[in-house]
Amino acid sequence: MSDTTLGEFLRACREAVTPADVGLPGGGRRRTPGLRRSELATLAGISVEYLTRLEQGRDRHPSVPVLAALADALRLSADERLHLLHHFKAADGAGRLVGPCQGPPAQSVRPTVRALLDRLEPAPALVVNRLGDVLAYTSGYERLAGPIGLLDRRPPNLVRYVFADPRARAAYPEWDRVADERLAGLKPGVSREDPHVEHLVNELALAVGAPFTDRLTTPPGPPGRTGVERLAHPEVGELRLAYETLGLSGDDSQLLIAYLPADDATAARLDRLTGRRPGALRAVTG
Repeated sequence: MSDTTLGEFLRACREAVTPADVGLPGGGRRRTPGLRRSELATLAGISVEYLTRLEQGRDRHPSVPVLAALADALRLSADERLHLLHHFKAADGAGRLVGPCQGPPAQSVRPTVRALLDRLEPAPALVVNRLGDVLAYTSGYERLAGPIGLLDRRPPNLVRYVFADPRARAAYPEWDRVADERLAGLKPGVSREDPHVEHLVNELALAVGAPFTDRLTTPPGPPGRTGVERLAHPEVGELRLAYETLGLSGDDSQLLIAYLPADDATAARLDRLTGRRPGALRAVTG
């Protein structure tokens, strides 16, 4: 696709979608290919007048929810959603993606925290910042998360992986619950108008659509600091992992997350996966 304006991109997408593609009847003569503006506006829940202004470039500042609704209505692919995000940033100067200025989240951890992770080897453990970026991890966590693709992107991000990587739904048998918990960690930043959290939220709203944006409308609950997470690991099978989340001192809201086996079968499988002496990892009971 050429690097067109936001309005031209939206119009090109609309004209490339047939009524049948979105479940609409295709009868009647059409002056233009694809969907009529009125049809797309109805599907997206916006007015025809507003859609016309967007396509004609008379409104260059649509909200992210409006663009996400248009992307859903147009059945945009993942690549097309990324193009939409690019055009939105270009049209808007990237300024409206963020709110009041706050410091950027750290992308490194203190030497003492790294030493702590080293002492936890080979148990799966990691440190994340307030965006869910994975900053450091044990070799045990690498063996756990690497095969499911969580560590492929730099930096790895727990929230982005769950919502934007199609492998996540196979990796987490209870995907809906995991998705809710990952997003719960971001919602306090949204309410505080943290610009860096807002940027990630806007990116995912456009890239993912309804599976992400629908969850944004639910009342925020406290992030789960402990619990049991099921993981379908491609090498050792299903794991039931008990996790504990510990806050680290400092101003950046870094968290240390450690995983333990929640039953004897998981303990044996983790032993095989991490190379730990059989029986050294005890099952969590009670």
